[in-house]
Amino acid sequence: MSKKILIVEDEKNIVDILAFNLGKEGYDTLEAYDGEAGLKLALEKDPDLILLDLMLPRMNGFDVCKAVREKNRSTPIIMLTAREEESDKVFGLELGADDYITKPFSMRELLARVKANIRRTEMLTAQPGEAGSGEDQRMERGRILVDVALLMAFKDGKALDLTQREFELLKFMAAQPEKVFSREALMEHVWNYDGYVGDVRAVDVAVRRLREKVEDDPANPKFIITRRGLGYLFHQEG
Repeated sequence: MSKKILIVEDEKNIVDILAFNLGKEGYDTLEAYDGEAGLKLALEKDPDLILLDLMLPRMNGFDVCKAVREKNRSTPIIMLTAREEESDKVFGLELGADDYITKPFSMRELLARVKANIRRTEMLTAQPGEAGSGEDQRMERGRILVDVALLMAFKDGKALDLTQREFELLKFMAAQPEKVFSREALMEHVWNYDGYVGDVRAVDVAVRRLREKVEDDPANPKFIITRRGLGYLFHQEG
């Protein structure tokens, strides 16, 4: 069955170009030209991915993203933005967007990101049914337990309220404790962007949000450690 992409963008020429190129790649598309219509389609049609412009009539992209996440939908969201301000991009990521791409963008890059996010979702969907020993499915790391089969993580026996991305990030790093991963490596392995070179602020935002939920004191992290100039590691606290 073809994957379904929702395009929420008020510039018809951009919608037409996106729909044409996505169609050539075998995707079905839905189109909305304002935020309210986009949110309605997102909740009713349950697309496999959303391409979401920030500057929209009737309801901006930030509010659409926030509303989708408040409905506990984990649909991958890629923001389309003409803005260069870092604060806008970081704010969108904080609200739960998976990534952003700045206009004008390369169609090749956009298609690669669409494919990567859909592949990541498919991998997560397949995981609960995968064969494996109980030990493989449960990673006990001191006070932290990552249960791959349940797609849940626990601290001191209490379930952590993690987003899909935060769980993936914790799972990947906890699988190799004390190993330092560069931001580019995390983009490649957790975001599924092969050979990623580019803006890595999405990693820093995800790490900050993960620390807020995992650490006793996020300002003084004991589990997700920064190695300045190198990247991040998971420390198994005793």
